[in-house]
Amino acid sequence: MSPKIFVCINCIVYLCDMFIKTIVKTDKNTGKRYDYYRLCEGYRIGDKVRHRTILTLGKLEDIESKEDKKLLADRVETLVTGNVSLFDISFNPVIEQYAQAAYKRIRDEKLLDVHPVQNQASEQVETDYRKVDVNSLSHEEVRELGSEWLCKQSVDNLELHGFLTGQCGFDDFQASTAIMHIVSRAVYPASEHKTAQWVRESSSVAELCDIPEHKVNRYKLYEISRKLYARKASLESYLSQKTNELFDLQDKIIFYDLTNTYFEGRKQGSRLARFGVSKEKRSDAKIVALATVINAEGFIKYSKIYKGNTQDVTTLGTTIDELSAQTSETNRKPVVVMDAGFASEDNLQMLKEKGYSYLCVSRMRLKDYQRIDKDGEKTVIYDKRDNPIELDIVKADGVDDSFLYVRSQQKAVKEASMNEHYSQRYEKDLESISEGIHKKGGTKKLDKVWERVGRLKERYPTANKHYNIRVIPDAHQEKAIDLKWSKKTTRPKSNEGVYFVQTNLDESQETTLWTIYNTLTEIEATFRVLKTDLSLRPVFHKKDENTEAHLFLGLLAYQLVAFIRYQLKMHNIHHDWRNIVRIMNTQKLVTSSMKTKTGKLIRIKKSSLPRMKVQEIYDTLGFKYQPFSMKKSVVPET
Repeated sequence: MSPKIFVCINCIVYLCDMFIKTIVKTDKNTGKRYDYYRLCEGYRIGDKVRHRTILTLGKLEDIESKEDKKLLADRVETLVTGNVSLFDISFNPVIEQYAQAAYKRIRDEKLLDVHPVQNQASEQVETDYRKVDVNSLSHEEVRELGSEWLCKQSVDNLELHGFLTGQCGFDDFQASTAIMHIVSRAVYPASEHKTAQWVRESSSVAELCDIPEHKVNRYKLYEISRKLYARKASLESYLSQKTNELFDLQDKIIFYDLTNTYFEGRKQGSRLARFGVSKEKRSDAKIVALATVINAEGFIKYSKIYKGNTQDVTTLGTTIDELSAQTSETNRKPVVVMDAGFASEDNLQMLKEKGYSYLCVSRMRLKDYQRIDKDGEKTVIYDKRDNPIELDIVKADGVDDSFLYVRSQQKAVKEASMNEHYSQRYEKDLESISEGIHKKGGTKKLDKVWERVGRLKERYPTANKHYNIRVIPDAHQEKAIDLKWSKKTTRPKSNEGVYFVQTNLDESQETTLWTIYNTLTEIEATFRVLKTDLSLRPVFHKKDENTEAHLFLGLLAYQLVAFIRYQLKMHNIHHDWRNIVRIMNTQKLVTSSMKTKTGKLIRIKKSSLPRMKVQEIYDTLGFKYQPFSMKKSVVPET
């Protein structure tokens, strides 16, 4: 490239070889003037400076500032020359998209001599020229690489291998196998049998962890899962402290929740499997409960496995005593945020006695309450869809806690929609009872008809209170001859869409309390990742020890997922985990072979270049693009 020069572009001075030139055009039909942009290159002939147009960029509607246009020109030059590391340029997805498109045109149309960009993972490879038969080129093996390499680098940042060998008594092979198993669970959540097949046949995770593929089988995976669960307390404490140190977290707020997963199979003789209230409505299957304590950033601080018939309100007390040891500062009590299922009077009193502040949806149906700021107006905020939410702090007689009054217009609409839905189903069942009275063979006995109506009232208590129902008997009071009902006229209630958040925090700012509580929605995504993306349910294991190891392995994989997603969200990349895996799986590890003129066989193993979205994730996390540059062997053909 030519030396650095100053080039004037419509009175804008850039110090670079490539620059963007602005051309003002006029629409012939409308007469409207607009800016059109060209990517140009500056060069010197003698004492004179010249420039030439490389390609036309169009209107660049998403790039407005002069600084961004300069960054775009610099980024294209970086891609073309390969002289500057990708990490020397602050990443902007819009600029990167335009730059990659421009670079692709320059490369494909051969507008300039293009030199490939080297990422920090790339190594300088010496040239090696050989005469080969191009027609003999074949790709012998293609394996998934991107997601595994992303997770492996995350594990390395967490320094998990060193902790397993130094503190948990693992040898080097066991630690590498454990990391391989955790990464596999994050990328390809499946049973140990299917995981072993995937590792041997489809993935590059074994090679990344230096594990011979032929040594991977389900029995070794079972063994390493149990060994990890045996160190559960140490691992949870280490990961809790490590993530706090890496991201400077203080665990000022923690969230407590309980979920369950169901078993496939009878689970006879199990101490964990019990029939209970299944979150998945699987009343036919036994379940096991899993309690977790999570900080506001989404990292698990503590977990405990309970029997399936354990109720929500009974688990908080046994967990809260072990909570402080899992946080970064044991002399400070975090704020406990939970949903209404745990907010019994006994639990709230227990938290007060132990010195914890709490915030939860109130179980109380407040009718008589007073505003603290009687003269001021209610605070109005707006959600992501610009729906208004009214907030106010109120007090109730006989209760020491404060309450955050929340009225959501969207919640009121949702409640009305649900009531309408239940009303329709209620009336449909009433019509079914009425048809039975009038048709041959239907239920006509008076007591049986009332019994059906009673069951219907029990099934739809919310809808029932809006209806008047009459069963008309015959003259002998033995059979029903008709069923009549009418809907009551009800006025819109002032408390529609209203609920209360209860807290013992000494806090007078409505928006602060709302922000703390609203973070709970992000934590709910934790359980969606655990149960859906990481396949925490169902459980197929027969032995309780394998069940516990299976659940804990899912939690370790989740910590890995949370480590990646937290950093991406800090840079405004909000992909869910499944989408991240889909994006990263476009990068493959390919083994190719070709014949030389001298009769030898060249075998090359090399990873594919990451696509733009994959590069975006790598760059955001500061990760290398490739685990190695290339592995090559030249052998006599057999």
